[in-house]
Amino acid sequence: MRRRSRGERTPLNAEINVVSLIDVMMLLMVIFMITAPIMQGGVDVKLPKTEAMPLESKSGLVISITRDGAIYAGETKMSLREFRLSFKSLAGKQGKDGVYLRADQNINYGVVAQVLAIIQAAGVTNLGFVTEPEEVVK
Repeated sequence: MRRRSRGERTPLNAEINVVSLIDVMMLLMVIFMITAPIMQGGVDVKLPKTEAMPLESKSGLVISITRDGAIYAGETKMSLREFRLSFKSLAGKQGKDGVYLRADQNINYGVVAQVLAIIQAAGVTNLGFVTEPEEVVK
């Protein structure tokens, strides 16, 4: 191997080493594959099945009621009292495109009726009930 003299430059290596970039890409892909199902937002609610026709997806305020009676405005969990106190301001800010009610099919009807009364008292006129399509047996 020949030694370089003082003024001599080393030749440039113009190749890009992509092996490490591929490793990073594969690692990111695995991370996204694991976290993607977890990131599907929303509250876990088993919706009732109906024969209703699907509507266009719109942005609006989503109110969810879980099986245990917890009320969520978007992703924020509230008690019935907190919901009563804060819903009018929430509807004014986020409910311009409508309010969508997602209630678990096994929830007590009384809780749904109380939430509907609060929504009606706030002056919301554009209210939709979210359901799942019924499976058609042929």
